[in-house]
Amino acid sequence: MIAPRRFLPSVSSLLALEAVDRLGSASAAAQELSLTQSAISRQLKTMEDQLGVTLIERSQMRLHLTPAAQTYVATARSALQDLAQAALNLKANPVGGSLNLSILPAFGMHWLAPRLLDFARKHPEVTVNLGTRLRPFDFATQSFDAAIHFGRRDWSGVEYLPIMQETILPVCAPSLAPSGFSSLATLANAPLLHMETRPDAWEHWFSAQNHVASGLTGMLFDQFATMIQATIHGLGVALLPSYLIQEDIHAGRLVPAWNGPDVSLGNYYLVWPTGRPTPEPLRSFRAWLTDQLEGSTRPVS
Repeated sequence: MIAPRRFLPSVSSLLALEAVDRLGSASAAAQELSLTQSAISRQLKTMEDQLGVTLIERSQMRLHLTPAAQTYVATARSALQDLAQAALNLKANPVGGSLNLSILPAFGMHWLAPRLLDFARKHPEVTVNLGTRLRPFDFATQSFDAAIHFGRRDWSGVEYLPIMQETILPVCAPSLAPSGFSSLATLANAPLLHMETRPDAWEHWFSAQNHVASGLTGMLFDQFATMIQATIHGLGVALLPSYLIQEDIHAGRLVPAWNGPDVSLGNYYLVWPTGRPTPEPLRSFRAWLTDQLEGSTRPVS
């Protein structure tokens, strides 16, 4: 049930209060909102009268919110942002719902994007909005319904749908080692490229080859796309997901640096927050994704 109307100031008053809090003066708020300074003052006075509390403290030429009002405006700002996002979603898809999905750049581009046309054809009522995040975040503070997560089941407050296991391969440019490296010791001393989100990848890979390697250093990257290009241009040896580099290996731009057991550092999952109603677009996306995965090898959950 929505609170009594007397506790719900107008959107205009909330916008005026938020702008004054952020900008520090009625004149600046008026300029941003395309109003007069007196109109801003009237909006604030109307809100104070409606709520029966003092919201504004005046000192010299600057306006300050009272401590209680500062707490109130933080909630109001979040509500205004939610309203604005809801309006954008409605405008983007006036006859259906929207799915706000956080993706990992490489996985989103190479695995998910080629399949999304099928989802769009089967669910024209759903608009999928994609945003990039490289690390887990708080669903309570981000406007996402779900996310693609890589790693282990280490994201709290979410449910998981396994998508696939990632296998990594050590690769390099043919100019660096046309037939791969002659020994693991030689490989360990080569220029090794590292991924920021997987800082211990090389140590885990060498351990899987029964070779101890520590203190490994080298160039650091935050995305696979730039790491792949650096590898192709001979800057070093990289551990790259096999699904990302099949075309580069087939074209001869990259070659395997070592022929050893397959190594996986984790799985890809679809995750969504617990403790909140599941939007219908997310239900549709999960069902579609489950159909996409039928018959494929699932990662260990």
